[in-house]
Amino acid sequence: MPHVAESQTRIDKPGTLGSAAPAASLRVSPDPTAGWQDHPDTVDPTVLVLGGFLTAPPMYRGFVERLRARGAAGVVVAGVWTPDWLIASARGPGAIASRSGRALLEAVRLAARVSEGAPVLVVGHSAGGLIARILTATEPLPGKRFGAVKLIGSIVTLGTPHLLSKGQGIGRRLNTVVSEVAEAAAPGACHSPQIGYVSVASRAIRGDPAGTGRERVAYLLYRSVMGRAAVPGTEGDGLVPVDSAMLAGSTRIVIDGAIHGPSATSPWYGTDDAMDVWWPAALSSWHEALRFPPSN
Repeated sequence: MPHVAESQTRIDKPGTLGSAAPAASLRVSPDPTAGWQDHPDTVDPTVLVLGGFLTAPPMYRGFVERLRARGAAGVVVAGVWTPDWLIASARGPGAIASRSGRALLEAVRLAARVSEGAPVLVVGHSAGGLIARILTATEPLPGKRFGAVKLIGSIVTLGTPHLLSKGQGIGRRLNTVVSEVAEAAAPGACHSPQIGYVSVASRAIRGDPAGTGRERVAYLLYRSVMGRAAVPGTEGDGLVPVDSAMLAGSTRIVIDGAIHGPSATSPWYGTDDAMDVWWPAALSSWHEALRFPPSN
């Protein structure tokens, strides 16, 4: 389904569904005459959602509605699907970064209509947070030029494994696919204060090799993400330990009880209780960054 994987889901304030934007260079700048500059503290953000490893856009429909309910002027979900991540495991993140870049341009166009042209607030779930960092780099991949600093006001990462093991398991795979690229091209909060950075983790499950079944599984997953740094008692969201999800130089938030990914039965980063904690910090970070526009 290549025609599906090239699309973005756009949901704005009347809730209409938008189609895909054509590929274009990210080397564009926000309109210097945009009205938001007269009142950066009160403009509402357009949000770009970058989904996590092996996810697909429909998983974020409820999350989109909650963003809108909390004042997002518009929301774009990048058209990256589960098969795209499987391909990236073998070929690298170039295609996913390009599709996310197209989604960012779609969000910029939407922001021109509903957010007075203000830079976009990017929310990256899981590995999507690493892709968000890659988009700020000038040329993180051969032949891929992003350099989207001027288009982004804040990057908020939810359960993103910023620190990964180079050993075996999930950590090694994600490290090879995206983490090494992100850290080399855009280390830590490297574009602060022009971009605000917020990293969110959860201590929902304590890893314990001698604990309950859920705790034993969590311990094995934490070890696969962080290697020997994950010891008995390590806390995390069931997949990513707290320490792994903390980006250097960012505003750091640790919440309770949220599991790693979207679920119909369990709270995760995108359900109400969790959002009530991190969304105000995300907005504050975004508004603060609007006071420091990047130089030309």
